[in-house]
Amino acid sequence: MNKSELVAAVAAKAGISKVAAADAIAAGVAAVKEALANGESVQLIGFGTFSVKENPAHEGVNPSNGQKIHIAAKKVAKFKAGAALNAAL
Repeated sequence: MNKSELVAAVAAKAGISKVAAADAIAAGVAAVKEALANGESVQLIGFGTFSVKENPAHEGVNPSNGQKIHIAAKKVAKFKAGAALNAAL
C-alpha cells in the first residue's frame, strides 16, 4: 500500500474526504517525526511503539575491496509492533 492508497482507505473508513484524510495523515507523521527528533518515543496502543536507537561508532569492512572502514555513530528510528498488531498478522 502506498500513500495515496492509505489516504483513500482512511477516507473511506472515517467517512471523510481524501483531502482531510491526507491532512490528518501528514499531521500524524509530522508529530511522530517531531517527537522522535526530540528523543521521545511514540506509543500507539494496539499498534506499536516508535523510538530512537543510538548505534555506536564501530569498524566495518568495505565489501568491494576488504578494507576496514570507520562507521560513525548515528541515531536511527526503530519500530516495535504491538501485541494486537502481531496477533492480526
